[in-house]
Amino acid sequence: MGGAAGHGSSPAVLAASPGTMAPPKENVTILFKLYCLTVMTLVAATYTVALRYTRTVEKELYFSTTAVCITEVIKLFLSVGILAKETGSLGRLISSLNENILGSPMELAKLSVPSVVYALQNNMAFLALSNLDAAVYQVTYQLKIPCTALCTVLMLNRSLSKLQWFSVLMLCGGVTLVQWKPAQATKVQVEQNPWLGFGAVTIAVLCSGFAGVYFEKVLKSSDTSLWVRNIQMYLSGIVVTLGGVYISEGTQVLERGFFYGYTYYVWFVIFLASVGGLYTSVVVKYTDNIMKGFSAAAAIVLSTVASVMLFGLQITITFSLGAVLVCISIYLYGLPRQDTTKIQPSEPKSLKERLMHV
Repeated sequence: MGGAAGHGSSPAVLAASPGTMAPPKENVTILFKLYCLTVMTLVAATYTVALRYTRTVEKELYFSTTAVCITEVIKLFLSVGILAKETGSLGRLISSLNENILGSPMELAKLSVPSVVYALQNNMAFLALSNLDAAVYQVTYQLKIPCTALCTVLMLNRSLSKLQWFSVLMLCGGVTLVQWKPAQATKVQVEQNPWLGFGAVTIAVLCSGFAGVYFEKVLKSSDTSLWVRNIQMYLSGIVVTLGGVYISEGTQVLERGFFYGYTYYVWFVIFLASVGGLYTSVVVKYTDNIMKGFSAAAAIVLSTVASVMLFGLQITITFSLGAVLVCISIYLYGLPRQDTTKIQPSEPKSLKERLMHV
C-alpha cells in the first residue's frame, strides 16, 4: 500500500484493531471520524478504570514512569508495523525510515517539541497539585479546554462560531462538575504556596493547548505519512520518558528492576495506553484537538460510571449535572460542519473575526 497522504491511499490502518481500516480516500467520511472518536473514548474510559485498579488494588506498586516509557516503545513499534503495511514492502519501509528519520534531523527536532512540552506539562501539574487544594486544581486545570480552542484559532487560522465557543465553555464547566470533590478538612504535611500553584497550573494549561495544536499543525501542514510523524515523535518521547524514569525513580528502579510490580493487569493498562495513543493521533489528524478534548470529557463520564459499579463510587448531583452538560456541549460543538482535515489558508481576517466567526 502507498503512503497515506503522499499517494492518496488509506490514511490510517490500525494494526492494533484487526480488520480495521480507514476509508480508501484522503477525504475521510464522517462515519470513520465517529468510529475513531468512539474507539478513542471507550479505550480512554477503560484505561482510566484499569489504571485505578492497578494503582489501588495491586500489592506491589509498579513504577508509573517505566510504564509510560514502555508505552512509548510499544507505540513506536506499532507505528513501524503500520507504516510497513502502508508502504507495502520491506525495501520501501527501510527507504522511508532512512529518508524521514535518519535523513531528516530537523524533522525529528520539530517532533521533539510536543514530547518536551508534554513532559513540562506533567511536571507543572505535579507542582500545582503539591501547592493547591485538589478541588481548586480540578477547576483551574480545565481551562486547558478553552486554551486549546484559542490555540486552534491562533495557530491553525480556524474560526469558531459563537455556538462552538459556548459549547467549549459549557464543556469546561461540565468536566469541572463531573470531577468535583467537596473540600475536606485534611492536614497538609508540607507548606503550600498558592501563587506557585497557580503559576504552575497556568503553565500546564498553556503547555496542554500549545503542544496538542502544534502536533496537529505539523500533521496537517505536509503530506508526510501520519505514521512517519508518529515514529518521529515517539523516538523523542522515549528519550524524554527515560529521562523521567532516571530523575523520578532512578535509584529505586536500579534496586528493584525496571519491571518491578508488573502484572497482567499492568500490561493491559500499557496496551490500552498504546492503542489509545495511536487512535488519538488519527483523531487529531482527521478531526481536531478540540474534538479530542470532547472525547476525553466523554471518557471521564464513562469511567466514572464504571467506577460506580466496580469500586462503589457514589453518584452525586454535581456529577449528574456535569455529565448532562458534557453531552449537550458535545452535540452543540458538532453542529457547524467544518473541514478540519487540513490547515485553512491564511486569510486577511482580523483576530476578532477569527475568534468570533458566525
